[in-house]
Amino acid sequence: MMIAGSFSEFLEEIKNCSSEGPLPELGYLDLSSNQLVGRLPERLSQLEKLTYLDLSYNKLQGPIPASFGTFKNLNEMRLQWNELNGSLPVSFGQLSELVVLVVYWNRLTGILSEEHFSKLSKLKTLWMGGNSGLVLNVSSTWVPPFQLTDLAMASFNLGPSFPTWLRSQKEVSYLYLFNASISGSIPKWFWNISFNLRELILSDNQLQGILSEEHFSKLSKLKFLWIGGNSGLVLNVSSTWVPPFQITFLSMASCNLGPSFPTWLRSQKKVSFLDLSNASISGSIPKWFWNISFNLQLLNLSNNQLQGQLPNSLNFYGESEIDFSSNLFEGLIPFSIKGVYLLDLSHNKFFGPIPLSRGESMLDLNYLFLSENQITGTIPDSIGQITSLQIIDFSRNNLTGSIPYTIGNCSSLIVLDLGNNNLSGMLPKSLGQLQWLESLHLNDNKLSGELHSSFQNLSRLELLDLSYNQLSGKVPSWIGTAFINLVILNLRSNVFFGRLPSQLSNLSSLHVLDLAQNNLMGEIPVTLFELKAMVPEYNKNIYPLYDNVSNSPYEERLVVIMKGQSLEYTRTLSLVIGIDLSDNNLSGELPQEITKLFGLVVLNLSGNHISGQIPESISMLHQLLSLDLSRNKLSGSIPSSMVSLTFLSYLNLSNNNFSGKIPFIGQMSTFNESAFIGNPNLCGAPLVTKCQDEDLDKKYSAIEDKNDGGYIDQWFYLSVGLGFAMGILVPYFVLATRKSWCETYFDFVDKIVKWLLRGRATYAKDHLRR
Repeated sequence: MMIAGSFSEFLEEIKNCSSEGPLPELGYLDLSSNQLVGRLPERLSQLEKLTYLDLSYNKLQGPIPASFGTFKNLNEMRLQWNELNGSLPVSFGQLSELVVLVVYWNRLTGILSEEHFSKLSKLKTLWMGGNSGLVLNVSSTWVPPFQLTDLAMASFNLGPSFPTWLRSQKEVSYLYLFNASISGSIPKWFWNISFNLRELILSDNQLQGILSEEHFSKLSKLKFLWIGGNSGLVLNVSSTWVPPFQITFLSMASCNLGPSFPTWLRSQKKVSFLDLSNASISGSIPKWFWNISFNLQLLNLSNNQLQGQLPNSLNFYGESEIDFSSNLFEGLIPFSIKGVYLLDLSHNKFFGPIPLSRGESMLDLNYLFLSENQITGTIPDSIGQITSLQIIDFSRNNLTGSIPYTIGNCSSLIVLDLGNNNLSGMLPKSLGQLQWLESLHLNDNKLSGELHSSFQNLSRLELLDLSYNQLSGKVPSWIGTAFINLVILNLRSNVFFGRLPSQLSNLSSLHVLDLAQNNLMGEIPVTLFELKAMVPEYNKNIYPLYDNVSNSPYEERLVVIMKGQSLEYTRTLSLVIGIDLSDNNLSGELPQEITKLFGLVVLNLSGNHISGQIPESISMLHQLLSLDLSRNKLSGSIPSSMVSLTFLSYLNLSNNNFSGKIPFIGQMSTFNESAFIGNPNLCGAPLVTKCQDEDLDKKYSAIEDKNDGGYIDQWFYLSVGLGFAMGILVPYFVLATRKSWCETYFDFVDKIVKWLLRGRATYAKDHLRR
């Protein structure tokens, strides 16, 4: 039975059903995997005899009450997989009978001190991972009161150095410390803490140093070892080393295991999960390896420098995931592949045909990646027999011929990527049968014909890339009504003609519209600028294209013409918001409504016959990085408001009929002459053509400077004259009113004059004597 609703209300119902009030005798309470919401009620702590409490896998929120630290008899508390927040109460350190504490994958924050564990002497299992806001802050000499057997502090802040308190844990069997912000080397004592260690996960930290045979010498019970994601770790063992353990799960991805293939794996007869990707391994895979690989459920040797040929048959047990991508393998693709649901041979040097003539040998495949090889020949008709296929990626090879009609039988397909080949012929109508299809790449081929109406059945389609083909006809109006989930529409460089259908405005999720290099004509529909997904200024990764497909092994990609060059986007594809209608025969005035698409990053309307003026409101396109309006018939002045487009890093307004002075300030001052050439009536920097008003400004400036100088001279002499007059007249009027002052003043003047004359006579005599 599934219980839903408020936890407090649920307790109230139990209380009403009990004759003893708050159920004081209850010792076991398991409400896990329900739909309980709300906060943890304080009164739950009144269940004094409770020994077991499991509230995991619900939707409980809020902080953990401090009263939860008062359970005197509680042995086991499980609160994992909720939405609890706040700090862990210090009172938890008083749960002296607690044996199991599991609170992982919540939203807990704060600092854990030694006090939080002060009386937990009976604790054996401590799982606190998945709370990235929790920080363990204890002294380097701290010795915990417990002896743990299970410890999980993954996605937890334990760093920066390796936790020394682990040295006291002699009974630990399961230790999970991945993504725990630990850096530096692993201390030697760590490898001796427990002879019972069965599972060890230290992956995705910043660990470094050399691991030798000695480090593993006492780990005879080890079954599970994940230390991948630590690029500073180097495994240095002899070619004759035989580990003391029989491993089942091994991940050393992104560690340094090379240069040769690790021979010690030969002794591992029970391995079922093996990830040695990006491990600096080169050379060929030894033959003995295929004898131990039969039980492998996952084999990942990608991103190394492995070479040579694969065996003619790859036979595994059950549903295995095999990844040999991004190596140097060559030769023919194995013709017999059994027990494999994912096969990735992409980014290698395989050649020859696709070995699907015996389709029954690949009936288990769900995902097939053969991209970026040298595969030739046609796509076999027998591919239609593998009805379980969800992803087919044959892109970037040398495939020829037509797309087989039988591909419509692959009814589970989500992604079909046949781009960058030499495929020809018409698009098969059977593609319309792929009702689960979300991503279709047929770009860069020689496909011809029109888009068949059966494509309307592809209602889940999110990406359609048919660029660089020879497709013709009108752009179907039903695209705007059938493909309601479409995020990317790329029909670039085909032979489509006619007018742009106004129904394209119905594509409310569209991020990228590229119809460049066709023969489209007529005016740009005003309704085109009602594309809702291009309106938000700050776009987030909210569309299924970047979520659902990215959860699979397939990585979406798209080539976008931006800043005058071809740029391929993969993981950042969701950030690209653009319209490219360049190199068509579009006419009419530039619609002012285009400035409503605030989220635009790329706008290219070059190579058309568009007239009119750039609207002053173009400054509203705050996110614009690349703007190309060149080779049109635009006129008028360049709006001064463009100086506020601070993100704009590429601008091309060349070969139009713009006139007037270029507003060469702000962001506009970062562009050179090439952005403005071919506009005869345009002037000012950065062009060499000067504006007439600049010469007039200089002339008027010189006249004003001259006039200003005259005024200065006139005012100078006038002020000197007035000062002289005031210096004479003011004392005169004062002395004339006071006779005693007048006599004293002139006596003083007489003495000064006599002294000056006497000094001058003496100077003259001395000069004559010399």
